Amino acid sequence: EETLSNGGHVWLSEVGFFFMICILFLFHFCSPAFLLQQVVKLFFGCVAAVACGMLYAVYLSTYHERKFWFSTKQELEREITFQEGSGLYYYYYKHMLTAPSFKRGLYELTLDNKTISGQTVNIVQLLFLYPELATSFIYRITSSHDFIEPIYFYVGTVFGLQAVCVTALFVCSWVMSGTWVAGILAVSWYVINRTDTTKVDHAVPLRDNWALPYFSCQVAALTGFLSNISSATEMFCYLTMSATSVSFLLVWEHSHYVLFIQALCLFFLDSFDLVPSRKVADIHKVYLSSLFLAYLLQFQNPVLLSSPLLSILIGSVTVFLLQQNMKKGPLVARVLKLSLHLHLSLDTSVPFLNLIECFSPNYCSLFFYFSDFVTNFLLCQESFQTPKQDLFLRLTQASVLPFYFLVLTVCLLSTLQTIHRRLSGQTMKLDLKLEDGRIGEHPEVIYHVFHTLLFGGLALMKYLWTPYVCMFTAFGVCSPDLWMTVFKWLKLKSIHPVVLSLILSTAVPTIIGFSLWREYCPRVLAELSELQDFYDSDMVELISWIRSQAPASAVFAGSPLLLGAVKLVSGSAMTSLPLYSDINLLKRAEDTYQVYGMKSAEEIYKILTSQKTNYVIIEEAICNELRINKGCRIKDLLDVANGHVVYDRGVMYSFSKYGRFCQEIKLNYSPYKNYFTRVFWNRSYHVYKVNSVISFQY
Repeated sequence: EETLSNGGHVWLSEVGFFFMICILFLFHFCSPAFLLQQVVKLFFGCVAAVACGMLYAVYLSTYHERKFWFSTKQELEREITFQEGSGLYYYYYKHMLTAPSFKRGLYELTLDNKTISGQTVNIVQLLFLYPELATSFIYRITSSHDFIEPIYFYVGTVFGLQAVCVTALFVCSWVMSGTWVAGILAVSWYVINRTDTTKVDHAVPLRDNWALPYFSCQVAALTGFLSNISSATEMFCYLTMSATSVSFLLVWEHSHYVLFIQALCLFFLDSFDLVPSRKVADIHKVYLSSLFLAYLLQFQNPVLLSSPLLSILIGSVTVFLLQQNMKKGPLVARVLKLSLHLHLSLDTSVPFLNLIECFSPNYCSLFFYFSDFVTNFLLCQESFQTPKQDLFLRLTQASVLPFYFLVLTVCLLSTLQTIHRRLSGQTMKLDLKLEDGRIGEHPEVIYHVFHTLLFGGLALMKYLWTPYVCMFTAFGVCSPDLWMTVFKWLKLKSIHPVVLSLILSTAVPTIIGFSLWREYCPRVLAELSELQDFYDSDMVELISWIRSQAPASAVFAGSPLLLGAVKLVSGSAMTSLPLYSDINLLKRAEDTYQVYGMKSAEEIYKILTSQKTNYVIIEEAICNELRINKGCRIKDLLDVANGHVVYDRGVMYSFSKYGRFCQEIKLNYSPYKNYFTRVFWNRSYHVYKVNSVISFQY
């Protein structure tokens, strides 16, 4: 069985990679008459898009099996592989399957008092559990339990969505460039840079792994909607955009912020009349209807009402109504429109913009710009920190970054030329031809220029930005319009620029494709053939003790990420959740993290008992964390928030009359042993029972 698994998957992946390269050659070397047949071109493009998605899903499944030995593990060991607290989501999927009925399970989740100690919450609204609800419902009604285990159905669904994500990137690049070779190149770059484009291979249930495929489809539909297409295709794009926008808002707590950035891109297009007002109005209808439906389906979630996306939509509607009465010249009207739009739509989003300002490393220092724990903790998350140099090094080695800057520079300069023409009163050409050399007059191109600039410039999570770097770069190098724009600027006369543009749009991606195949195909196949072994023995020991020794009604305190795994395997209540979008939960997490601060035993005891804690788990990795960037260690953030930091000649010291709790409690002397009793320990974890009766020992 192992031989068949190894050989079969590697063979399939190798054939798939070779299939992609063969498609590239067939397209370039077929007869011109064949290439002009649009129906045949569309058919093969669709086949290539679907094939790329399916092969990527097989690749993810194979790599996941090799990394975790998933099929040979016991159920407990499989669940532990869900890292970064993501196992918490899988717990509710299991809950829905074990409930007497789907309706009963949903009711229990909407009035959940077994997750957060001392609180009854709507866990569906809090954790955006619609993926688990939908997956468990499908698993139930299809009787899938007869032929597939629940965990494989769940993981397979996520991998299937990643196939949809890849297909959407393929289609988006294809629509913009006019050739599906760009789609193949975009997918190749996406797979090669997998460590920077997705986290699905080690934290499967994360919300962004469910949400980003919907966002990719939404962007692809928006790209088609902005293009010059037929009315029937436009309606299809509109409906797709509507469905995916609602789905995106339902499955991820940060989705409305992402759509706000997207709305900003469209705001710039609308401000300079770079896209028909009718299309902008239709897109705004999609946003408003999606927000309204998401608000209802999310049990009237107040977060959506305070969303900056809603603010900018209100501003857009106001501007649209006011500009109907503008009787100014073209330049004055656009300046007034721009300033009015900025004031009305952004002034209502001041709190969000202040946070965005702090997310940007150019404006906000990550070293204690604020004194409170929650703000510094959020700023220290990987998603909001300055990208490390190794990211740009990997993108450069894969040849993405150099071509990205080339494509971005050409498109941006051409877009600025288009804006200048619009401010001068010139109208945009609707029937652009290749020989015009005006790639910056295509609305879909202008949108993606602003899209990639905003997502990159605001230092948002790389898993949003990097996939679209791959897509945008692939579109550029395969687009004859881009090369023609360059030649128009250079005023090339020695050879016909149209012919040279067609040659380069064919030759450059072919050369890139061959170089990627020679360099990275062996690495990809080596990843699939290499058997890894992920086994955290200390975690298994901890979980086994909890399941066998701790009461079912026990409440555990610890780091939110660890508590996600504890909840998954034991079902015990917790003091906090691995969720960063709820200020109350963040405050509870701060209280729990005080075990790593310099607090007295009595203070920690009062904090834990106020949260009805029975057991507290202390992690050696946090207590004795060693990191060059010391400012973002949990204990450093606590010392700053607690006022235990002293600066002496530019050097930071932590000082308090109490020692660090997580270290002092291990010495087992009074007063620590009066309040806490150690019941379990190994190299990585120490579990202490919070004494219900204090025994004073000296």
